Amino acid sequence: MTDQKQVVEALLNPEAYEEDPHGIELIQTHISFVFLTRNFVYKIKKAVNLGFLDFTTLERRRFFCQKELELNRRLCGDMYLEVVPINKSTSIKIKGEGEPVEYAVKMKRMPQEKMMNTLLGEHKVGKDIVDKIARIIAEFHLKVDPNTRTREFKLDPIVEVNWEENFDQTVEFIGKTIPKRTFGIIRKRIEDFAKLNLPVFKKRMAEGRVKNCHGDVHSGNIFVADRIYIFDAIEFNDRISYSDVAGDVGFLAMDLDFKKRPDLSNFFVDRYIKYSGDQELTELLPFYKCYRAYVRGKVISLRLKDSNIDNQEKNIATKEARAYFKLAFAYAKNL
Repeated sequence: MTDQKQVVEALLNPEAYEEDPHGIELIQTHISFVFLTRNFVYKIKKAVNLGFLDFTTLERRRFFCQKELELNRRLCGDMYLEVVPINKSTSIKIKGEGEPVEYAVKMKRMPQEKMMNTLLGEHKVGKDIVDKIARIIAEFHLKVDPNTRTREFKLDPIVEVNWEENFDQTVEFIGKTIPKRTFGIIRKRIEDFAKLNLPVFKKRMAEGRVKNCHGDVHSGNIFVADRIYIFDAIEFNDRISYSDVAGDVGFLAMDLDFKKRPDLSNFFVDRYIKYSGDQELTELLPFYKCYRAYVRGKVISLRLKDSNIDNQEKNIATKEARAYFKLAFAYAKNL
């Protein structure tokens, strides 16, 4: 069996590509190896099992690559090109000879300087851009019909399961990225809010507000280029991607709060409500903001266990995770 490290090392060699890559840059997330060439991006799923996802077998990685392609074509079809095999014979090569040893999602490369989080840091995101994003997300949600798969999900128990999973997977980071007191208060406030607002969760489920959403709408997953691309939708867990549309809205609103732009956060929510007609969303928005901030804190904390990244990156991850948990705590106190 070919080790993933061999594949990663091979893809740092220009000869592994069909085309001349004109330079190769490797970026890592907690679940992916992302190779940037001049014209394309190749994304490989790490062979990990984090509880909420399982990419431990080649067949599972192939399956989820295909699912990622299909889901992301909903919002940026011309960016997601194909799933490519990475084969090994005498050497490891994309679409080469021999048996597949890995799979990658191939995408058109977008200008990195056009990523929304970069533009926010340069003060180049105004209400005109946020208005366009609000319209795109609202129209996307309205177009995605609740299907048979959606009806298998009951929102209230799913919300409870998702939160319990978050708390269980954060215990090991208490005292590292989240203080014990903060952990306890968030847990209590969330449990109380969920019980009190159970009728609201059930009502929104009955009204078709639970759909196969994007699941990961934040400024690091948005390109503002020739048009707006909202990419990297959740493919690895239906329990996360099938959610109240308020979860998508809450994620970007939280992200803008985190980047010290509450003005854009509030404007985004107002415009989304205008385009979607979903006035009731505001009742659950603080809850979903807290959820998204907490998830970000948890996910970034998981980088502390990743053997593929160095201590400097782990120190950066620690500071970032603490900041997200601090924001989640602020939201929880106001529930």
